[in-house]
Amino acid sequence: MLNRGNTNPFNIIVIVAALGYFVDIYDLILFSIVRVPSLQAIGIVPDQIKDSGVFLLNMQMIGMLVGGVVWGILGDKKGRLSTLFLTILLYSLANIANGFVQNLNQYAVLRLIAGFGLAGELGIGITLVSEVMSKETRAWGTSIVSGIGIIGAVLAFLVSQWGWREAYWVGGGLGLLLLGLRVYIQESGMFSKIKESSAKRGDFFGIFRSPKKTIKYLSSIFVGIPVWFTIGILITFSKEFGEALHISDPINPGKSIMYHYIGASIGSILTGFISQKLKSRKKALLIAITLLAFTSVWFFNAAGYSTALFYFIIFILGIAQGYWSIFITVASEQFGTNIRSTATTTIPNFVRGATIPMLIWWKYMTEGMGIIESSVIVGVVVIALAFIAVFFLEESYGKDLDYLEVD
Repeated sequence: MLNRGNTNPFNIIVIVAALGYFVDIYDLILFSIVRVPSLQAIGIVPDQIKDSGVFLLNMQMIGMLVGGVVWGILGDKKGRLSTLFLTILLYSLANIANGFVQNLNQYAVLRLIAGFGLAGELGIGITLVSEVMSKETRAWGTSIVSGIGIIGAVLAFLVSQWGWREAYWVGGGLGLLLLGLRVYIQESGMFSKIKESSAKRGDFFGIFRSPKKTIKYLSSIFVGIPVWFTIGILITFSKEFGEALHISDPINPGKSIMYHYIGASIGSILTGFISQKLKSRKKALLIAITLLAFTSVWFFNAAGYSTALFYFIIFILGIAQGYWSIFITVASEQFGTNIRSTATTTIPNFVRGATIPMLIWWKYMTEGMGIIESSVIVGVVVIALAFIAVFFLEESYGKDLDYLEVD
């Protein structure tokens, strides 16, 4: 039987959460990889592919924003385990159906449903892992979840070579296989205890009735935004950056994603190790954000570099943004058991959602000052805010999570 005193980071809950996040990342990144061929296949003309892709991405993001709140609250009200597997079932079925789409409207509905389902996977998984691991070792567990999960992006790139429909079917099939592991894991002991309590569970708006909780919540979001500045701008538009920087050969966005996420997988484990070694979540975050800042400067000054060296910078950016696992761990450790799932699930989805206004601002500035200068401005702002936000979080290494939030 698993319980929160289990010090083995390779217990079955960690493995299930890691595989769940693997499929999550696979599907999240797959659309970016197969966007062009899939839209061409359903009859979208070349001059509408960009706008259609943005429309579908926004539909997926809307689903994730709504799903983040819904799944987070359900995780606190109904349980981590049942909610986790419901999310897996939903996005797996949406993935399979996505392989059969024939027009843009069908595609949009299924990206909305898939986004809604995907929104719960990471937050619920990290909440469950945080509550079953010991306070001394839980960062290892969450780092393993992220390190394994992020490799899903690499598989997405490789499988996409078979065909975009086949890639969606493989993703859905992997998710359904995960459901078979449900019989081997049990609910968090901490959640089982609070079911007997009168404390209000899953009170999302209750977070904002307390200035202290509001500051912690918003700070957690700001800490994570540089990760999606990196993914949503620098990596997604790596081809355009390559052209602006006069890189020797054209940059393949699919390869950029693959190399970046290999780095991110290594970075997840490395940041977890630093956190454990220094016995500090905040120091590990500051080190990672500093590395991200310096590597971003290197990226922007890569004019005339070879293609191989540019891909190497993209790989190092991945290592730097690998602090995503510790960021989620910190988010889960900031709040009591009765709202932990709500906070841990909504925070990363609001970070992902911040990509939309960030892209709007960035695209607006590119019209007047170009892609490099506008990106530098956005990067400076979000990284500076992340540095400041770290200092408003409480140090949570070794923190006992078995407590309730009360007004």
